[in-house]
Amino acid sequence: MSTENEGTAVPPAPSAPPVPVDAPAPSAPAASEGSDRTAPLPPVPPSAPGAPEHDVLQGGHAPAYASAESGGAPQGGVHHGSAGSAPDASWPPPPPATPSYADGGAGGGGGWGSSYEQPAPKPRSGRGGLVAAILVAALVAGGLGGGLGYTLAKNNDDNSGSTTVSASTSGGAVKRDAGTVAGVAARALPSTVTIEAESNNGEGGTGTGFVFDTQGHIVTNNHVVADALDGGKLTATFPNGKKYDAEVVGHAQGYDVAVIKLKNPPSDLKPLTLGDSDKVAVGDSTIAIGAPFGLSNTVTTGIISAKNRPVASSDGQGSTASYMSALQTDASINPGNSGGPLLDAQGNVIGINSAIQSTGSGGLGGTSQSGSIGLGFAIPINQAKYVAQQLIKTGKPVYAKIGASVSLEDSSNGAKITEQGSGGASAVESGGPADKAGLKPGDVITKLDDNVIDSGPTLIGEIWTHKPGDKVTITYERNGSSHTVELTLGSRVGDS
Repeated sequence: MSTENEGTAVPPAPSAPPVPVDAPAPSAPAASEGSDRTAPLPPVPPSAPGAPEHDVLQGGHAPAYASAESGGAPQGGVHHGSAGSAPDASWPPPPPATPSYADGGAGGGGGWGSSYEQPAPKPRSGRGGLVAAILVAALVAGGLGGGLGYTLAKNNDDNSGSTTVSASTSGGAVKRDAGTVAGVAARALPSTVTIEAESNNGEGGTGTGFVFDTQGHIVTNNHVVADALDGGKLTATFPNGKKYDAEVVGHAQGYDVAVIKLKNPPSDLKPLTLGDSDKVAVGDSTIAIGAPFGLSNTVTTGIISAKNRPVASSDGQGSTASYMSALQTDASINPGNSGGPLLDAQGNVIGINSAIQSTGSGGLGGTSQSGSIGLGFAIPINQAKYVAQQLIKTGKPVYAKIGASVSLEDSSNGAKITEQGSGGASAVESGGPADKAGLKPGDVITKLDDNVIDSGPTLIGEIWTHKPGDKVTITYERNGSSHTVELTLGSRVGDS
């Protein structure tokens, strides 16, 4: 959905200046005939006037991945999540133009601004002649002064060439403070890359990534590099135009995080500084960098408009959904921004731009995908940092889990532990964290620590913001009664 600037009504044109009224004095003739009108004003111009399926769990249309297909084309919208599945909670189921006014110039001859002739004085004698002589001398002096003033003014104008005032320095020489958007962008852009992923059959897309360390590791989204897996081609291009071949070091489908490494990386890489996403507050300024619709090195700004936003998304290619407890921002994010950094006002990375809310009612099979409507979602950097480090270390993701399968149906009541797990397995893993805490099928989890849980995907997203071994407090309902229990999160390695 987009809004267009509405036309602004053109104010009425100013009326023509009044024609001076002849005020004849004794013996003074009227102004010459045929010069008593001003030229008519021209008309005023009119004013000039754009597998699992993902879902935003708060209702409305689902978010789309913010990546773009080759050539800058978007990948399309997304579908709502499927209902009724019962996976393990640790892994989800398979200006208007300014009106110009016409110049109202005077017509030929007389009219507004025309001169009036003075009658020739009659000759006089005696003292009158002396007065006349003095008058003539005064007029001559006045004429000399006027002529001298005109000459000096003309010479001065010729020397300067213009009466406008110029800035002492050009725009490029202006010093921009580190805390300004321009200052942040100047430091961050050289460490941001545009990623092109191409599969063996020539299909692919464009996304973004940023320098993670001096060894040449680049962090991005899993769905950005998905096409390059299994022998595809992957390149990363810096703002200075230098392009490098790259390879996937590891990818986490559930987290939607991937790490690639440049082949023969340059020695002057400057990793972006990582912030603390836990300390981000609603209203904080944000700066997003990416390649929306293939337009590399684009910088947009906004604020953090919400935290802990439960988001489930998928690339629509039959892959397992990704879940996040996202940072929501109104900074303009479009297809191609995926994998790019979301920065705070100091230039620290606080998130990885991953998905956008779309107004389109169609899914990936639809004809088009809407662009930014001010609802973008980023993976918190604290979570992404942990995932990236695991991928660099082992090449595989590590997920936290409670060891229980929950329903993925949309709900506002909580995450219900199903009666049976995936593939006929027990809904509560024997000896797992949930089992040790006394949780049973049919229990409805309503809180994890202080965060309200309204559905299964929300629970999964919250669990994945933690690391295996973290202790969390679970609030659940059983037979109409509320209970609270503490448990230690377990772990699972890999996406399968």
